Amino acid sequence: MEVVEEHVNSLLHRREAKLVVHHQGQGTPDRITVRKLASDHFKAGLDQVYVRSIATRTGGSSALCVVEVYEDPKSAEIVPAYVKNRNLPKDQRVSKQKKEVEPRPAAPAPKPKPAAEKKAEAKPAEKKEEAKPAPAKEAKPAPGKEAKPPAGKEEKPAAGREAKPAKAESKPKT
Repeated sequence: MEVVEEHVNSLLHRREAKLVVHHQGQGTPDRITVRKLASDHFKAGLDQVYVRSIATRTGGSSALCVVEVYEDPKSAEIVPAYVKNRNLPKDQRVSKQKKEVEPRPAAPAPKPKPAAEKKAEAKPAEKKEEAKPAPAKEAKPAPGKEAKPPAGKEEKPAAGREAKPAKAESKPKT
């Protein structure tokens, strides 16, 4: 094991360290193993050492571990519960077990609306439809051999001009 980087965070009463753990011929070490190595190296109890992450490159034989070592167990209370849970052996971890599904009471049936409200809701919808008539589509002639423009600059079709507003002409450079 090598200490690559170590930083003292006096505000949170902890040392933050990046370690490289070599595991030639073996799989990536688990958090418990890294936690024990770090507690031995920093001479701290297991309740003061928490492994934040372990990363191994594919096919690599060394893992980069981020470890936090707290000054005392009381200052380690700020560690989030999920990190504490990850640093426990698998048989001691608290898993998210789904609570027994209780049958929910049936939702109350929606109240029927009076006929007067139904008519009032239907009328505005009809007025909106009448206010906007469907736009008339222009008939375009079928393209033929005679309809091709002469070679050179081609202009955009008329439909494209209608869709986009015309841009103001730029000022000539002086």
